[in-house]
Amino acid sequence: MTGTVNGTADSGLTDRLSPVLRPVRAGSGFEETLEQILQVIRLGLVAEGERLPAERELAERLRVSRVTLREVLKVLTDQGLVESRRGRYGGTFVLPRPATAGEDELRRRVADVDLEDVLRFREVLEVGAAGLCAAHGTADEAAVRLRAALTATHDAPLADYRRQDTLFHLTVAELSGSPTLAAQYAAVRATVNDLLDCIPLLVRNLEHSQRQHTALVEAVLDGDAEGAREVMREHCHGTAALLRGFLA
Repeated sequence: MTGTVNGTADSGLTDRLSPVLRPVRAGSGFEETLEQILQVIRLGLVAEGERLPAERELAERLRVSRVTLREVLKVLTDQGLVESRRGRYGGTFVLPRPATAGEDELRRRVADVDLEDVLRFREVLEVGAAGLCAAHGTADEAAVRLRAALTATHDAPLADYRRQDTLFHLTVAELSGSPTLAAQYAAVRATVNDLLDCIPLLVRNLEHSQRQHTALVEAVLDGDAEGAREVMREHCHGTAALLRGFLA
């Protein structure tokens, strides 16, 4: 499975999408396909201007018909989330998300979310994933992926930081060895990202987060499960404090 940004192949797209895309259940193919591809877009797993996997590959991954997939893509096109392009470098591309609305939109988002429930569930999943990663050990390929995800957060420009941060945390969730945990985390992270979009990026907080990310990777690679859990717990508490401060 490959993706393209301005025509450049992205060999890591399969890894990025694996925590989210999974076979859908019979009887709800359209709804679940739409939900999963929306998650991919909301989480930034396929960046603005980047191409979604080919229809054939998506249909095989989700185990739905091409007809169902095309119906889903039409909905996303009608909503202004993707566009279809023809030609040698054609395909379905993710469009820039509309600018966040003002205070009314912020209040609507917060009103529709049980903030404390989301934050608690996120912490349970994140802390558990970190501990599992460290306890089970990481094979060479997994260690490379984890380090690469960490490096991407360090190198990300401010405008792309939250997307790379999301990919880092999804990598930890996937490497926990539990596909169910990874899928549940992807779902709750999409909600967390909607909330984070309502608050400003604070450089000091990002610097602190990066130190925690580095400490987490070191603990995981050292097999220090308790250390990994504690770092992740502190990391979740920091994000929770910011969200409560701005939104509660």
